[in-house]
Formats: sequence, structure tokens, C-alpha cells
Amino acid sequence: MGSGATTSDGVLTNIRRFTATLPGIGGGGSGRPADWTGLAVTTLAFVALFAQPFAGLAKDWWTLPEAGHGLLLAPVAVWLAWRDGVRRDAAPNVGLGLAVLIFAVLVRCAAGLAAELFTMRASIVIALTGLTIYRFGVRQVIHWWLPFTLASLSIPLPELVTQALALPLQFQASRMGAALLELRHVPVQLSGNVIRLPGHELFVTEACSGLRSLTALLSVGVLMSAMTLRTLGGRVLLVVLAIPIAIVVNGIRVFLTGFLVYFVSPEFGQGFMHETEGWLLFLVSLASLALVAWLVVVAERRVATWRMPTRLETAPHA
Repeated sequence: MGSGATTSDGVLTNIRRFTATLPGIGGGGSGRPADWTGLAVTTLAFVALFAQPFAGLAKDWWTLPEAGHGLLLAPVAVWLAWRDGVRRDAAPNVGLGLAVLIFAVLVRCAAGLAAELFTMRASIVIALTGLTIYRFGVRQVIHWWLPFTLASLSIPLPELVTQALALPLQFQASRMGAALLELRHVPVQLSGNVIRLPGHELFVTEACSGLRSLTALLSVGVLMSAMTLRTLGGRVLLVVLAIPIAIVVNGIRVFLTGFLVYFVSPEFGQGFMHETEGWLLFLVSLASLALVAWLVVVAERRVATWRMPTRLETAPHA
């Protein structure tokens, strides 16, 4: 009963804070027609400029496996911004906000002419940052650092970058898989990203490079570090450790694929069984990251406990 009332109060508080910033509601504006006209013009201009890149982005979230994490990150970013609300001391910075908005429009137009999707989509986040600064100031952007970060991470990397990253990851996964197979006394021959087994060949393609899981795990690491950890060092450590976790688990995936293909059936190297194996090992990656986060939380608490007596000893006595 008490927790339900607390939740309702929190939602009502966020509603009051948000409506107080709108023209003529809750005392947040003068209520003049010009205020509402400005809001309407801003909304229409934003939709006209950024509806097309956002529609393409949403389509990629739905259709491209490497961009699918955006379906999680974008709604979570909106929810976090809503949950955190607007700072009580928020003050508009019109000059800087207009400068950022003009820059976002220029980036959007230039990217549209060059047909560069990543920059075009990034201009959406830049424009939202400019609008936030214009209405609420720079402090509000800092207050919403996590929603803005998640929104940025929801934008798929440029194809040029993914291709440059995928090939080294393919070779790394191939080497790790082949090494683990040799440890299990499986006759194996490695040639680049091709693992040759007796009667079978495994191609570690770009889809098996682990780049998708790495991108998704980094995004989850950012979210998990912000939600569970208190210190900057702990947050950075968790995000950095997400990289080797993703790489090692993907190497294990290649090993398991080769092991099952050799000892059980070639069907484990393709189709539904192969995809299922990838999803299960991604869950292992998430569990490993959660375990690391828990260990960092424990370490932070221990450090805080050790520092507390020191602070008490150094505090001035009356």
C-alpha cells in the first residue's frame, strides 16, 4: 500500500515538473499565444528535418541484427529522462542552445547531401541537446547524461567502422576457437578465419565476429554501471571489462560450434541450432557482466567502509 502511494507520488511529481515547463501550464510560462506558436513551430521544424532519418533508424533497429539493441536503448533513454525529470534550478541558455541547434541543422543537411547515415542520425541527438540547452540550460544536459549516452549508443556504427572492426574480431575468434579445440584433442587446421576439421570447414564470417554482441554488451554495460555503481572508476572499469567478456565468450562460441559439429552433427554449425547457441552464449555474457558489476559494487562498499574510519579520525574535534 505504502509503496504504491510512493510510486504514484513520484509519477505525479514528474508530471507537475514537466507541465510546469510548458507555456501557460503550472506557471511555467506566460500563456501567450506566441509561446504556443513557438512550441508548435519548433515541433513542426524538428519533425520536418529529422522524421526521415529517425524513420530509417527505427527501420534498422527492427530489421538489422547489429542495430537491434536500439529497440531497448531508445525507450529506456526516454524513460530515464522522464524518471529523472527537470532540475529545479534549470535555467535556459538561449544563445548556446541556438548555436547547437544551428550546428545540428547544418550537420543534418550536409549528411543528407552526402547520404551519410550515421552523421545524419547523430544530428538528431545533437538537436535534442540543443533544444534541452535552449529550454533548460547546460546543467540539464549533464543531469540527463545517461539518456543522451544511451540515445547515442542506439545509433548503429558506420559500415566503414564495422568492417574495420569485424575482420580483427573474426581472426581473434578463429584463433581462440582453434586453440580450445586443440586443447580438447580435436584435429584442427586454422587458415585465417577458416577452421578446418576432418570432413568439415567452419567459416567465421562477419556475422560471427562478435561485433553485434560486443556493441550490445557495451550498451548494457553503460546502463548497468550507471544504475548500480557509484564511483566513476567503477563505472569505467565495468564498461571496459565488457569488451574482453564479449571477445572471450565469442571465442567460446566458435569452439562449441566446432566441437558440436565434429562430435555431434554438422547441423550445429548452421541454421536454428547455430542461432540458438549464439543467443544462449549472449545470455552467458550478460550474466558474466552482471557478476562483474556485483563484484565492483562489493569493492565500492568495502572501500567506502575503509575510508569512513579515516574520515572520522581526521575530522576536527569540538
